[in-house]
Amino acid sequence: MQACDLAVVGSGFGGSLLSMIAARLGLRVILIERGRHPRFAIGESASPLAGILIEQLADRYDLPRVRPLSAFGTWQRACADVVCGLKRGFTYYRHELATAYRPAADRRNQLLVAASPSDELSDTHWLRADVDHFLLREAIAVGVDYIDEVELDDVAWGSDCQTLGGRRHGRRLHVAARFVVDASGPRGFLSRVLRIDNEAFADYPRTQALFSHFAGVARCDAMPDYASDERPPYPPDDAALHHIFDGGWMWVLRFGNGVTSAGVAVTDSLAAELRLADGRPAWDRLLGRYPTIAAQFAGSEAIREFTWMPQLAWRVPAAAGEGWAMLPSAAAFVDPLFSTGIPLTLLGVERIARALADSPTAPQLAGYAATTLAEADHTARFIAGCYAAFPHFDVFSAYSMFYFASASFSEMARRVARPRHDARFLGADHRRFAEAIIRLSPRYAAPGEDYLMEVAGAIDPLNIAGLCDPAKCNWYAIDFDDAIRAADKLEVEPDVVARAVRRAGRAQRQARTEATEDRGSQ
Repeated sequence: MQACDLAVVGSGFGGSLLSMIAARLGLRVILIERGRHPRFAIGESASPLAGILIEQLADRYDLPRVRPLSAFGTWQRACADVVCGLKRGFTYYRHELATAYRPAADRRNQLLVAASPSDELSDTHWLRADVDHFLLREAIAVGVDYIDEVELDDVAWGSDCQTLGGRRHGRRLHVAARFVVDASGPRGFLSRVLRIDNEAFADYPRTQALFSHFAGVARCDAMPDYASDERPPYPPDDAALHHIFDGGWMWVLRFGNGVTSAGVAVTDSLAAELRLADGRPAWDRLLGRYPTIAAQFAGSEAIREFTWMPQLAWRVPAAAGEGWAMLPSAAAFVDPLFSTGIPLTLLGVERIARALADSPTAPQLAGYAATTLAEADHTARFIAGCYAAFPHFDVFSAYSMFYFASASFSEMARRVARPRHDARFLGADHRRFAEAIIRLSPRYAAPGEDYLMEVAGAIDPLNIAGLCDPAKCNWYAIDFDDAIRAADKLEVEPDVVARAVRRAGRAQRQARTEATEDRGSQ
């Protein structure tokens, strides 16, 4: 029997980060892992909101070695041996069946939305085997007790103590904890032992996924099919690259070590046509439908087995109770589209950490559970609208502005003002904005000729990034003047936003100076 204040089940990035924070709060923490590190994990693309959350959590809980993971430049200087990729923005290309891709003159078959003004301040793709292992080592370094290769199979609830039971290397193991957090991912430990069945999201298409890691994937900007005389707002491949087609989409995420994560998320009907359960043959069948995507992977090689997920989207009916809580990654998942998984998990870490600063109360836990599942439902409603819009890329491009408006607003709000504890993901705390996501969803109504302008009006209270501008023809670069002009939407003066922008500029210049000095000393 081992005793602790907090037992965290699952040592992915969320579980390890929460364990570190709890240790900084003075709690005795035991982190329990079913497997061993390093190991493969999915959920590999961060976002601007994820970056600022990492900054703020690291500063609040004195985790200086974690803070560099907030941006590409600091990451490369502080921990270059932890593999990541450069993510300057979100790139989308629309593909037609049996037709080579060609850029339309008005760019109506592509969408590029920048998320950072430079490589230095860029977001990142996470090679999760490296990132999770790094954060685990950091957790151990700050005093977290770690036990791996544990097969948990039981929990006994007490008035002030929960006892987890399982086996490790053939011997029984028991851990007594005042509080338990499940960070073990889909259909995790608490779902199994509490017999909490996963549910489908209401009015959401059933979807499946197939993915692997590859070597030798070509860059789109080196392929003639994507050639353009115009200079895009960032290199399109240094991003979360999406290939959109009827019934689904493909992600292509590049890491700095030459490995590329790629996979597809498709509706059940398309999965049946492709026989997605076949793995590699199904992947080849999909490539056979889209010549330009096939050309991108023509010289590639899968370096791990293909993983098939027969049910991609799911949620639990309860995410917390007396003595326990689930991180969002163990409570629900919708889709990798728009890279929502990492920021949602970090929001959960932030909220549970706030509760752990005292002893979690029943109202706190009830509020946490309600918020976690409400955000998952809200995200699912939005992604369902995106799937409905895939056959009409102009509609998808317009509807996607709900995400980009809320993401840019949330990041800047945290940079220029004190974070609100009631702030919600994807603008869910802004009633009219959230209602418009439903009202204008392509899943519920056929968009009219003025659809872009309707979306523009709906996102206006949160639009600080110059979105929905027809003159930009689906290419959105970073322009901080947009945010300065929209300071009133953030409820601050323009000079407050300007100072935040100047701080970012100074950080970028300092980073360039340090890099130059380092090269000179070598």
